[in-house]
Amino acid sequence: MRGGAYNAAIMTETTLMDSYPATLSTEAAIDAFMTRPYPEVVELMRRLPGDLAILGVAGKMGITLGATAVAASRAAGVERTVYGVSRFSNQAAYDAVAQAGMTPLRCDLLDAAAVAKLPRVPNVIFMAGRKFGTTGGEEQTWAINTLTPARVCDHFTESRIVAFSTGCVYPLVPSDGPGCSESTPAAPVGEYAQSCLGRERIFTYYSKRNGAPVCLLRLNYSLDLRYGVIHDLATRVWQGQPVPLQVPVFNGLWQGDANNLTLLTLEAAETPAAILNLTGPETLSVRETAERLAERLGKPVRFEGAPGPTAYLNDASRLHTRLGRPRVPIGRVIDWTADWVRAGGLSYGKPTHFEVSTGTF
Repeated sequence: MRGGAYNAAIMTETTLMDSYPATLSTEAAIDAFMTRPYPEVVELMRRLPGDLAILGVAGKMGITLGATAVAASRAAGVERTVYGVSRFSNQAAYDAVAQAGMTPLRCDLLDAAAVAKLPRVPNVIFMAGRKFGTTGGEEQTWAINTLTPARVCDHFTESRIVAFSTGCVYPLVPSDGPGCSESTPAAPVGEYAQSCLGRERIFTYYSKRNGAPVCLLRLNYSLDLRYGVIHDLATRVWQGQPVPLQVPVFNGLWQGDANNLTLLTLEAAETPAAILNLTGPETLSVRETAERLAERLGKPVRFEGAPGPTAYLNDASRLHTRLGRPRVPIGRVIDWTADWVRAGGLSYGKPTHFEVSTGTF
């Protein structure tokens, strides 16, 4: 939230304040607001042919993404099955997928025979991946991030596929400069990021080979009250822990906006594979965000470390021009998150490690 970018976010919040709840005090309220579809997504679901499968649905974002697709299809008056595919290592995730209106399917996406049994739907969103635990388990990360896409592409040969990637495939850039655009050459740091570029290369290979449309989404970061960079900062402030400044800036957008923009990219899929950055328009300052959280929380804030010279920053203006900008102001997400943490709201316990710039996860 440096300079004008921060001020623009606040002005947007003031202009649109009546459109958003003052606070989100329950998980049901978070999920209901987060899965509200844009009118454009309702229209997309009205004209989109066939069913949709979300692969790797049981992660932090997948269930709300699927619920948004279900809500948009119902609002469009379209009978559509949205399949939620995962190994479902716990029953609660399976039940949550079903409760969101999806049809849950158990499948290990590394198992070619299991993937071959999945319904061949015309629309696929691929969310499977591994990040944390890479150090010491590099082979598992590479297998999940590169072999799984091959299994999927061998099966869904005629489907349009939106596949999640990460802004970590880009190089670290000066923290006071512009972010990486889609034309910035990839330069991944560390094995996690390298394997993510490998995932992209597999999808691109199959897109060319099969002639199937693909869109690669380089996301950083999706923001929920229960996890994400702002949640991590709020938790540190609330618990009296110092806020690290080694990575002094970050990008992000409300997960509800990420859900809607992801669904819109189904029509951005091309062959060979298209690439789009997915994030908010602002460069957000760790220091300024923590200070605003501290004010809202009524707590002092401590910092540690000197601000580093580089960060992962993405420029998503291409996506914003084509599909629209995120609609929930970051200032509102900050305030909601502070209220949530102060009230003892649930945390997923999955820190983003936004402060890591070595590529080691």
